[in-house]
Amino acid sequence: MDLMSNQNVLFYLASYIIAGIPFGFILAKLIAGVDVREEGSGNIGATNVLRVLKQKAPHLATKLSILTLLLDILKGLVILIIAKTMGLSDSVLWLIAILSVLGHCFSPFLMFEGGKGVATGLGVMGFMLPFETLIGVLVWLFFAKVLKIVSLASIVGVLALLISSYILHPNVPNIHTHAPIWIISWLIIYKHIPNIVRLFKKEESKVA
Repeated sequence: MDLMSNQNVLFYLASYIIAGIPFGFILAKLIAGVDVREEGSGNIGATNVLRVLKQKAPHLATKLSILTLLLDILKGLVILIIAKTMGLSDSVLWLIAILSVLGHCFSPFLMFEGGKGVATGLGVMGFMLPFETLIGVLVWLFFAKVLKIVSLASIVGVLALLISSYILHPNVPNIHTHAPIWIISWLIIYKHIPNIVRLFKKEESKVA
């Protein structure tokens, strides 16, 4: 069988490539004329878009950061919805979820640099494990509100999701392994290593 005619392979490629679209970079560059890779933390996600544009184009900061967040969530979620509708198995869906986060974190459009995977991870995990994701979001909201350090809130939120998956789904339906959850969690935490270093040095920025 021709590899490129295989439905699963096409979904894998689509999930990686679509998730690799750097919406934060594109929106900030085209609309505000700012390269977020050269400002703030250098990240292309919604938090850095907000942080940078508050300084460079305050009238656009909130709108573009929210739009970045929504698009980063949807670019993983939409592929999963289509794949589920077409009857693909859970094992295929989980691989699509992993590749979506991988695509965002290591974008083929940015020389395999990218974001931290939180928003795209939220989209795919919200589809695959909605209750665990809700717990992770609530933990994120609490830490973000109290400490105002988005990176720390994201790391703790991911860990809360991972831990709760063992409580709510000790045997993950149809795949019987927590491996995909570990991989997605590891990708997000790996991309936060610079933030973790700054946290230990007490140099991590807060969001006002």
